[in-house]
Amino acid sequence: MHKIKQILLFLDRGVSQRNIALQMGVNRRSVASYYNLAKQTNMPLSELVALSDHELAKCLGMLDNDEITLDDERKEHLESLYPYFKVELKKIGVTKYLLWEEYIKDYPEGFKYSRFCELLVEFAKVNGATLSFTHEPGALIEVDFAGDKLCYIDKQTGEIKYCPVLVMILPFSGLSYVEALENSTVPQIIKALNNGLTSFKGTSKSVISDNMKQWVKKINRYEPVFNETITQWATHYKINLLSTRPYEPTDKGSVENMVKITYRRVYAKLRNEEFYSLRSLNIAILKKLEEHHCQNFQKKTFSRRELFEQEEIMHLQKLPSTPFIPKNYTRAKVQKNYHVVVGEDWHYYSVPYRFIGKEVRILYCTDDVEIYYRNERIATHKRNFQKNKFTTDTSHCPKNHQAYLESMLWNANDYLKEASKYGPNTVLFFQKVLDSKPNIDHTYLSCIGLQRLAKANPDRIEKACTRALLGVRYNYMVIKNILENNMDMLPDNTNDLEHDIVIPNTNIRGPEEYK
Repeated sequence: MHKIKQILLFLDRGVSQRNIALQMGVNRRSVASYYNLAKQTNMPLSELVALSDHELAKCLGMLDNDEITLDDERKEHLESLYPYFKVELKKIGVTKYLLWEEYIKDYPEGFKYSRFCELLVEFAKVNGATLSFTHEPGALIEVDFAGDKLCYIDKQTGEIKYCPVLVMILPFSGLSYVEALENSTVPQIIKALNNGLTSFKGTSKSVISDNMKQWVKKINRYEPVFNETITQWATHYKINLLSTRPYEPTDKGSVENMVKITYRRVYAKLRNEEFYSLRSLNIAILKKLEEHHCQNFQKKTFSRRELFEQEEIMHLQKLPSTPFIPKNYTRAKVQKNYHVVVGEDWHYYSVPYRFIGKEVRILYCTDDVEIYYRNERIATHKRNFQKNKFTTDTSHCPKNHQAYLESMLWNANDYLKEASKYGPNTVLFFQKVLDSKPNIDHTYLSCIGLQRLAKANPDRIEKACTRALLGVRYNYMVIKNILENNMDMLPDNTNDLEHDIVIPNTNIRGPEEYK
């Protein structure tokens, strides 16, 4: 149609048909036929040139009106079925060809398979149109969890701990905050949100997330009911809570894109590194994130950090003097092992043993656990999220338990240092006991027994060890027998024992027997 319009334009300007054919590279008879078709319309050539391609083809009689109507009807009918096709194509095993077979069976005069596929692509483009938003500085923070987790290795158990990752972003500048969490519970989310606001040095007017259960208690497109703790957090920072429409992740497109960027610029760069604590993992995340912030936008001469500092930070609300700390309360009875359990984590915390059998009140937040009895605080601990584990303050234990726990932490040097209080031969005997077995750990129980004998007999242990060193066995029973039989009280015969002196005896043959 573009060439036909050019031919009509030349004809309107009085150019000869021969010259038009030469300039346009078409046959002169074709030029004459288009001219005849134009004259039959009884319309000025200038008006024909101004028509759309479809209207011009219709005026020149190049389209069958019945065929046009039928084509439009078929296309309109197929477009009405597109939402159904879109849903069906997501199902396992459903193909375009299968859908076309069903379509042509119900609508025999419908499009052939190739045209059917072309129109589905065309409808997808039209229905996939996006709306461009202009974000106001400091107006909104978008929040979401990354789909994949990061991990670190627990030093004590060797277990690999997988951590959910929370992502926050200011859409205007693109400045973001990423943190790996112990778990995805509300207290952990609150802690990460606090840290994110601190990194932004202010708060936005609104915060939006999807309808995850930690954020939205009751889903509703128009009036969602938010989690109570999240609501308290928002009130503390004077923030308006928002949630996306159900199943509409595009409502927070900036953070969805930031998750992809996090995979490329944080996850990928840390993939070959090992971390042994959550803190070291988060330090590495923030380091890579800051590199991202300081990198210029593509095809621009400024970075996210520069845009934030120059145009957005002044629009953020000031942070309160204290961060929001969610408090939780529960009651528990002190067990016989002088520990109480926090049911949310199923972790045990110690209290002074004199409170065994008492009912106490437990106040805990994300970081700390406080235990009260009759309004008196009797214990404080750092919160631990390990299930079925114990956090014990040794000062809460009875004396005998304290001594046992301390001894379990001792090594060879500790036992030798304790032995040095009694004398050099005591140290030497302890050393021989420690050397008596291939695995030194197996000798520690003997050392504990020797230590108790030494404490019970501080004035005798040195002499007992001196006598025991004359023998060839070095263990706990040797010293115990010496002390019980008062052998350390016998006269000191060590000098005689050191020389090969023969005691006179009539049964011993003399040298004359061997002449």
